[in-house]
Amino acid sequence: MQPMRVLITGGAGFVGGAVTRQLLARGDEVVALVRDRTRTSGIETIGAEVVQDDLADVERLAEALEGADAAIHAAGSYRIGITKAERGAMWDANVGTTTRLLDAAEAAKTPRIVYVSTVNTFGNTGGVIVDETYRRDLSQGFLSWYDETKYGAHEVVEQRVAGGAPIVIVLPSQVYGPGDHSAAGEQLRAAYEGKLRYRALDDVSLGFVHVDDLATGIVAALDRGQIGRSYILSGPRTTLAGAMVVAASIGGRKPPGLRLPTGLLRTIAPLGALIGRPNLREVISASSGVTYWASATRAEEELGFRARPLEDGLRDTFVSA
Repeated sequence: MQPMRVLITGGAGFVGGAVTRQLLARGDEVVALVRDRTRTSGIETIGAEVVQDDLADVERLAEALEGADAAIHAAGSYRIGITKAERGAMWDANVGTTTRLLDAAEAAKTPRIVYVSTVNTFGNTGGVIVDETYRRDLSQGFLSWYDETKYGAHEVVEQRVAGGAPIVIVLPSQVYGPGDHSAAGEQLRAAYEGKLRYRALDDVSLGFVHVDDLATGIVAALDRGQIGRSYILSGPRTTLAGAMVVAASIGGRKPPGLRLPTGLLRTIAPLGALIGRPNLREVISASSGVTYWASATRAEEELGFRARPLEDGLRDTFVSA
């Protein structure tokens, strides 16, 4: 393929940075929109054009998209257990920025867009491995505000697809790898280092996808994804407890035997702010007994996507990094 000029939002983030590095490595020209120029993860030094932009102005975004062959929207906010006061900011970070970016892409006539959604849009799959055709039962409500905002953003994108917008959607599962500072990532590191004092809510079951494998899948969707189509980019499925066992084993340790009962956590939830969890109820509802299971078969068949085994990925994360 000929080198492309690609604009990527969140280009210095955990996922966006991995995508940016892969695009640059193959010779593409990358314009990375970042919220803070002082935190670019070194992508400037390897050739990315970094532009500070909070994604708040459609006209400015349209100007940035002029001449771009494609756009990747990877920016967003991912936190579970936020307070009500923080909800407006997360809604704008996930739904607002998506809407404005698509408005700008339409104005700039951007020929191809990849939107980075999430498996969370399916909600709790109830122990069933779902595919791209699955639709959640909205009468069951949402598991978290993050869940609701990403579902809202996904709905915006699907409406644009129905209107003919040239969008390919990718849905990652739980991302991990070097530089992962998510709650799950921090627990896995603590297990690896033997610093995890206790376990809690570790029966949540996830598909673990290494950030570099995910980035490869996103780039493949950019190159070969069918317009209007969605692709699940999920890795091996296991509980957080199972992943901790693997991480601890790699570090030559055992995971802690102490596990806080979920019933106890529900009892102390009103006091969550005292332990740094002001909305502990939401953390429980998004975790306890929940499965985020989805099949990557379509992406494997159409994009050549492959997710490495969890042990290999965690070894890369903690030993090789």
